[in-house]
Amino acid sequence: MSSAAPAAAAAPAFNSRLVVGLLGILVAAMMAGLVNRVPGLALVDVQGGLGFARDDISWLTTAFSAGELAAMPFAAWFAITLSMRRFLISMLVVSLVLSVVVPAVHNLPLLLLLRASQGIFAGALIPTLMMAALRFLPAPIRLHALALFAMTATFSPNIAFWLAALSVEHFADWRWVYWHAIPLQLLAIAMIAWGMPGMPAMLHRLKQANWFGLLLGMPGLMLIVVGIDQGVRLDWFNSPIIVAALLVGPVFTALYLTSEWLHPAPFVRFDSLSRRNIGLGLIALLVLMVGMSTAVNLPTNILGRLHGFRIEQSATLGLMVGLPQLVLGSCVALLLYQRRVDARHVFATGLACMAGACWFASGITSEWMVPQFRWATVLHIVGQPMAMVSMLFLMVSVVQPMEGPFFAGLVNIVRVLSGILGGALTGQMMTVRGQFHAETLIDSAARTPFGLPHSGLSSDQLQAIITQQADTLAAADTFRLIGLLVLLLIPVVLRFKYVPAPQL
Repeated sequence: MSSAAPAAAAAPAFNSRLVVGLLGILVAAMMAGLVNRVPGLALVDVQGGLGFARDDISWLTTAFSAGELAAMPFAAWFAITLSMRRFLISMLVVSLVLSVVVPAVHNLPLLLLLRASQGIFAGALIPTLMMAALRFLPAPIRLHALALFAMTATFSPNIAFWLAALSVEHFADWRWVYWHAIPLQLLAIAMIAWGMPGMPAMLHRLKQANWFGLLLGMPGLMLIVVGIDQGVRLDWFNSPIIVAALLVGPVFTALYLTSEWLHPAPFVRFDSLSRRNIGLGLIALLVLMVGMSTAVNLPTNILGRLHGFRIEQSATLGLMVGLPQLVLGSCVALLLYQRRVDARHVFATGLACMAGACWFASGITSEWMVPQFRWATVLHIVGQPMAMVSMLFLMVSVVQPMEGPFFAGLVNIVRVLSGILGGALTGQMMTVRGQFHAETLIDSAARTPFGLPHSGLSSDQLQAIITQQADTLAAADTFRLIGLLVLLLIPVVLRFKYVPAPQL
């Protein structure tokens, strides 16, 4: 309990200067998401610039994600111990230096180390956003802060497509996929340095920390990311690397969780999972993040496979989904302030919109381009903020401000892990169902009298047609599966504990 005591200290007065500091934390959290996402979308250009093989370059995204997840359970604790302003500025400065240095490194092991480090320092910024919202904001406007936090999942990942296209197509220099973050980092440093109150460090907490758990938890979580993120590419348990990662990682993580449970001053309090809205909320967040991947990520991947689209050609989808989130999150917050509105019903409506989007997208054909996804996109635009903001409200309402650091760690562990799981799920579905449909089409063609062998097509042309149609059918199956998962989440959401609208 002693670890929670510092968080219970009186919050500084809420004023315009504090607002600037909190907005600086928002900018920092947005930047942290972009530092991962933008280079990941431009891996082909990064590969060409650095001269690495395609398989080698894929590890850059994995390294960052591993570092990011490893930082999530511990960031809020260190922010309190070292003082939030000092911690945030330190993380931003190191992240800025790495953004400058990374494009100049051509040694793969060193580059992977730097990207993992960048994941740790940038990823540590995100949990502090929710912690600060719970810590500093008065209850009547806290919902709007949750809407801003939701933008780290609904705005940043989608606007990254436009930034990636801007970097490699308009600036014509692949290094901008890393350098684009520098102005945001400088802005965040200035806003936090001026706006966040100076609070004393609590270095006595260093003696109380669960250092044994940290030494187990960080490598355990990083190995889990390696196993999941590289599993599809390396064919899962046919790869010794994946086998080792998925054996050792969960063991280390289980030991870390046990040590946290037993330690008197843990980094994250996992006993809060017994609260219905938190336990169900983390399950909902896992499925929700997977469902949100069907808005932009999956369509752009499909258009790349079917038509060879580059980032610039599909960036419109990202802007269409991302830009409205700047307004819609706060609109949902205003809706939840109405006394007659039940947040569970708003959440369920958002999920229904997302499931409907998947249903529309499952009608995909090999002729689809960006405009054909418009109805699915509209439903995602509306459904994502309704689901995300309502879910955060239902969860945060059962959390006391002093518990913010523990809660922020839990939420962000699941948020990062669900994004990685979503990518693995869609990748595996596309691979498995693509192989199934390709074999079915080949078998059907072989059994058709006077069929394709006599159509005048070359074997290469025939193979290209079969691959295209198999990818299309696999994409439709993937949309259906994820849409079904989102739909099945609605009864779970209705089991949340009712929370009345907050008083303005």
